[in-house]
Amino acid sequence: MEDFSRRRMLFASGALGAFGVLGAASSARARSLWTWSPNGSVAGRGAGLDPEWVWDEEADPVLAAVIERGDVPKANEALREWTRNDQPLPSGLPADLRDFMEEARRLPSWADEKKLAAAAQFTKKKGIYTGALYGLGSGLMSTAIPREARAVYYSKGGADMKDRIAKTAQLGYDVGDLDAYQPQGGMVVTAVKTRLVHAAVRHLLPQSPGWSRTNGGQAIPISQADIMVTWHSLSTFVMSKLKDWRVPVSAAESDGFLHVWQVTAHLLGVQDEYIPASWDEAHAQSRQVLDPVLASTPEGVELTDVLLDIVAELDAGLTRPLINAFSRYTLGDRTGDLIGLDREPFWQPLIGAAWPLLVAFREGLIPRPLVPEAAWTVEEAIRRFVLLFLSEGRGIRLEIPDTNRPA
Repeated sequence: MEDFSRRRMLFASGALGAFGVLGAASSARARSLWTWSPNGSVAGRGAGLDPEWVWDEEADPVLAAVIERGDVPKANEALREWTRNDQPLPSGLPADLRDFMEEARRLPSWADEKKLAAAAQFTKKKGIYTGALYGLGSGLMSTAIPREARAVYYSKGGADMKDRIAKTAQLGYDVGDLDAYQPQGGMVVTAVKTRLVHAAVRHLLPQSPGWSRTNGGQAIPISQADIMVTWHSLSTFVMSKLKDWRVPVSAAESDGFLHVWQVTAHLLGVQDEYIPASWDEAHAQSRQVLDPVLASTPEGVELTDVLLDIVAELDAGLTRPLINAFSRYTLGDRTGDLIGLDREPFWQPLIGAAWPLLVAFREGLIPRPLVPEAAWTVEEAIRRFVLLFLSEGRGIRLEIPDTNRPA
């Protein structure tokens, strides 16, 4: 395994030279950020190799072979039959892909059924907050993560953002489902299929002229570091905002929410030595890998506009100005400026004053008369958005791409 990682590092280093001094400086900065110790991981130990230079050595060669053989249509047709955790893998899968998936679908030995059950109950109780944060927080934050924005924009999914958002919603829906990792659930399926998509994109994107021009010297996309950046934009960010909003969360619920995301990271192909063992370790890692990388890109700004237009289509009273204001309230003005969110002089102060009161009312901390009437417009709009966001995640097909975004 270490030899393979070294080979990938050498390949990346060799390809890096073609991008000049600026690209090398960018990658050097990325490497110098990593000081997080594997002692704080679920594994409790590790080699400590910078995840910037680690990809997915099990999935990547398999998916590259599937694509090069022209087996993607055959694989996708078979994968449509696999929808539940307890189902056997379809017989129509290519043999090498099937063998990989049999291993990839296994829960880690450290998975804890009680913690996973606590996570499901947590989402059941706090779903309006997590749904709003996934959709109008994490979803929009992703456009301020340059590598993620460019990978989405130049990959096949970037050509149909409505479908892409629905597929993202699938993961948010499944990870919070009451049966997520139960035999009758679907989170194992969603995570493994997402891992396949990531491996395919790693093979395809280096062939994209658009991505190659803008990748900042990264020869291979979606490194282990990149996956953890996205992981923190979901799990760590959501827990941080719940604390900021003073949403009561018990120790069992907090541990359960962390655990469901730990298991998810493992099933997405992240090595255990990079998965934080506690919220303290998660916040420490997030400060290293997520906070410093937020930046504006033309692709990110364009994707933000597309995302907001898609949400505005759903509307149900959630107007675009309200979306802008709530997202700014959730993400902060710095990130809002990076992704081009409009400032809303009417909605921003109203949400800033009303949302804490709505949270306090929902948690039984204050009586309804203390909540201003206008605040219920915000509450109803967010509630409807969460329902629509989650419903988009049903009946969506996660499929292996075989091409990049058309020019």
